[in-house]
Amino acid sequence: MVDHEKYMRRCLELAALGAGFVSPNPMVGAVIVHQNKIIGEGHHQKYGQPHAEVNAVKAVFNNHLDAAALLKEATIYVSLEPCAHFGKTPPCADLIIKNQIPKVVVGCRDPFVQVDGKGIEKLRDAGIEVIENILEAECLDLNKRFFTRIQKQRPYIILKWAQTQDQFFAPSDGSQQWISGPLSKKLVHQWRSEEDAVLVGKNTAAADNPQLNNRYQSNAKQPKRVVLDRRLELNYDLHLFDQSVETFIFNEVKTASEGNLKYIGLESFELFLPQYILFQLYLQDIQSLIIEGGAKTLQLFIDAGLWDEARIFTGKARWGKGIKAPEITGEQASNSMCGEDLLTILYHKKNP
Repeated sequence: MVDHEKYMRRCLELAALGAGFVSPNPMVGAVIVHQNKIIGEGHHQKYGQPHAEVNAVKAVFNNHLDAAALLKEATIYVSLEPCAHFGKTPPCADLIIKNQIPKVVVGCRDPFVQVDGKGIEKLRDAGIEVIENILEAECLDLNKRFFTRIQKQRPYIILKWAQTQDQFFAPSDGSQQWISGPLSKKLVHQWRSEEDAVLVGKNTAAADNPQLNNRYQSNAKQPKRVVLDRRLELNYDLHLFDQSVETFIFNEVKTASEGNLKYIGLESFELFLPQYILFQLYLQDIQSLIIEGGAKTLQLFIDAGLWDEARIFTGKARWGKGIKAPEITGEQASNSMCGEDLLTILYHKKNP
C-alpha cells in the first residue's frame, strides 16, 4: 500500500522553503513518485517564477533519460491544488495533462476564485485519477496567510510584544527600555524576514527609532514597513524614512508617493481605522503583517477582533509601573523558553 502521507510530508517540507519569497502566492511543494521511489521534486521558489509542479517535472527530465516514459507511470503529489488558469505562469494542470501523469495526489484545494476546484476538475476530465485531502489540515495551516488574504480580503495579522513579569509594556515617560533578551531579538528579526510587512504606531516610531528589518541575515528578505502618523509629526531623520524599503505612512494629511515612501491618506482615524488600514494593505498585495507596537496600536487591533496570532515575550524584570501591556485572550498554542524569556503564542478564537 502506498504511503500517501509520507510523500505529502515531503511536499510540505519543500513548500516551506519558499517562506518569505513567494508572497502573495502560496507556498507549494511537489514530489513525483515512480514505483515507490521519488524521481523528481520541486517547490515554488519565488513570486513570478515557475510553480512547484514545473520544477518537479523539470527535475525528472534533468535526471532521467527515460523521463517521458517514467512520467506516464508516475504519481505527482502536490500540497495545493494545481492551478488551472494563466497567471504569471501557464496552468500546472495543463503541464500534468501534457506529460500524461496518470495520478495526482492533492493536499488541499485552492480557494482562489480562478482555481477553487477547477484544476482538479480539469485533471479528472482528462482521465487523470485525483486523490484529495491528504494531510489537509497541515496543508491548510502552511498557507494560512494566503488563505486569509483570499478569503477575508486582509493580511494575516501577527501581534508581537514584550512585557515584564508584572505585565508592563514600556516606561511611562516614553523612553526606550529593553525587556526581552538577545535570543528573543534575533528571533524577531527572523520573523520579520518571513512576513510581508511590519507595522508600528507613531509613539513607538518616535521613542524607539526602529529599523523594522532583519539585521542578522545578510541575504534575508526585508519586510515592507507601515507606520501610523495621523498628522505627519514624525521626524524625517528616523530610520523609517530612509527609503531603503517600501514604507506606507497612514495619515489624515496627504496621499502621495515619494520614492519608497507611500503616503496613504485616510478620511478619519476615529472610526474603523484597523479595517481601513488592512484593506489598503490588501490592495498593496500585503499577505502578512506583524504589528509590533505600541500598546495602544496593538490594543486597537485586538479590540476590533482583527488578529490571527499573538507572540508575547515575558521577560524576568518587574517594573512596578509603566504602560500596561495589551489585554488579550485566545487559544494558547504554545509556551516555550527563548533564552531567559517566556514566549507565549496565542491563536484568535474563531467564531463558530
